[in-house]
Amino acid sequence: MADYEYLLVKQDGDTVRITMNRPERRNALSEAHLRELLRAFTEAGESDATGIVLGAEGKVFSAGHDFADVASRDLSGVRDLLRLCTQLMQTIEAVPQVVIARVHALATAAGCQLVATCDLAVAAESAGFALPGGKGGWFCHTPAVPVARNIGRKRLMEMALTGDVVDAATAADWGLVNYAVPDDELDTRVDDLLARATRGSRFGKAVGKQTLYSQLDRPEGDAYGIAVEVMASMSQSPGAKEGMAAFLDKRHAVWSD
Repeated sequence: MADYEYLLVKQDGDTVRITMNRPERRNALSEAHLRELLRAFTEAGESDATGIVLGAEGKVFSAGHDFADVASRDLSGVRDLLRLCTQLMQTIEAVPQVVIARVHALATAAGCQLVATCDLAVAAESAGFALPGGKGGWFCHTPAVPVARNIGRKRLMEMALTGDVVDAATAADWGLVNYAVPDDELDTRVDDLLARATRGSRFGKAVGKQTLYSQLDRPEGDAYGIAVEVMASMSQSPGAKEGMAAFLDKRHAVWSD
């Protein structure tokens, strides 16, 4: 994997581990940090990995946008920064791999946005989540987009309007993360979930992930229109044919991808 200034990136077997490593700035998302994350996810997406784990070093998972960067920009500059951040979020959803957030500590604003954007998330019990703009001067408009799609309207409003920190157990109950686990079990539970989520045909999983994002939040009729065509087409894929043959033959499937 390439060298980075603000990240630690390594491929561990079938998994690419992307770790934010700017603890002295609470892993705040400056333009340079966002560009490195975008490059890391793009390169991981083009690799032969089946899963990606996003984590962080230090006392905070990510404090969101770096105000030292934002405050120096005019309107056009801030718009460009937010568009870059949006491109990163859309890339996380677009890569064919399963992406899991490993959340060991506080994730706020765009840091919370990162967690909400990942396909799956496991949080340590000591972690917390917040959209703090509601109690400040710069409302968390863009971070609220994926958070809303995880937790629903009333819970979103509570997070966005109060700016209060939601603990890990509540985040799991609300659907922002999949599990809240004891701190010393975080890595084990992340790896367990990733192993379960990456079973089967790699190609089938990639198309499945992309189709889920395509049909989410669409009217039911439109969603079925997308899902029927993709599912019918994928019935002819090698993975689908092998999976069905293995079931009918009462044997373990052998995946070619």
